[in-house]
Amino acid sequence: MKKRNMMPIYCGIAVVAVLIVVLINNWKSSPEKGTDYSDMNNWAYFALGEEKEADLFLVCPTVDMKDEYNMSLDDSETKASFLGALNMERGIYEETTRMYAPYYRQAAMKVYGLERDKWNDYMSIAYRDVSDAFAYYLENENEGRPVVLAGFSQGADMCLRLAEEYFGDRKLNSQLVAIYAIGWPLTKEMCEKFPQLVPASGEDDTGVVISIDCEAPEVEETFIYPSGQKGLTINPLNWKTDSTPADKSLNKGACFTDYSGGITSETAMLCGCYIDEERGVIKVTDIDAQDYLPFVPGLPEGAYHIYDYQFFFRNLQENVKVRVDAFTGVSK
Repeated sequence: MKKRNMMPIYCGIAVVAVLIVVLINNWKSSPEKGTDYSDMNNWAYFALGEEKEADLFLVCPTVDMKDEYNMSLDDSETKASFLGALNMERGIYEETTRMYAPYYRQAAMKVYGLERDKWNDYMSIAYRDVSDAFAYYLENENEGRPVVLAGFSQGADMCLRLAEEYFGDRKLNSQLVAIYAIGWPLTKEMCEKFPQLVPASGEDDTGVVISIDCEAPEVEETFIYPSGQKGLTINPLNWKTDSTPADKSLNKGACFTDYSGGITSETAMLCGCYIDEERGVIKVTDIDAQDYLPFVPGLPEGAYHIYDYQFFFRNLQENVKVRVDAFTGVSK
């Protein structure tokens, strides 16, 4: 009997095996797969501060500066920067709240260089993780406790998206202390579409959004606050929503922090500010723009975005406690 040539069959099997491996690897790294938040390795903070009365869900700003569109959760170098960026702002919240902060596949800085209508292709991947982490927190940790949402820059954007998705629910909304959306705009259009987004109107109202972004008086536009956009903001020194100037004497301490969370320098009465009522941004006074360069690609000199919370650190820290106390009924 003539032997059959098995080589084509073996080759075919080998090709199929290779294709299966490729498909499995692609599935593992696919945006559709999501991130497992029952794995504690996917949390930067988890239940830090057990004795506190309110919970904080904190979302990291953009730290991925690599030539990619979304951060990889296998990238230990960028994850170290991610944790460091959270540490820089945690001092505002940690005295008052039990803290949770997920690692997520944030949009890299490269995304902000694209046309604005292309951003959401990559923001949706980032938000998928943030939403999954928040859902895990709600199901396994919250138990009806008061909630503070907080984030800076991209993190603030993610917090506003969480409010849009989750806090239309009346019961959950009743647990909301405040949303500190630092470095990202809240607009009238957003509030009309999502009535659960309520701009803060004073120092101690609850269930509200505190939105601020800082500029020098001469700045007219940034990619965060483009021409024609008006933000609904509040002055972090006098807690007014009109253009009443806040003197620098009201500034209880500008704190500049490092990746450990340590304060490298602190200056009381560093700067005052007022609201530009036409654009809804915070205009910072009493400082020289050349001393506080923007560093973020695409931002002009005088865009103080990276200092948004550092300029008003002690006032924000105090305000978190004021709002949590107001929510829980603690008298001053």
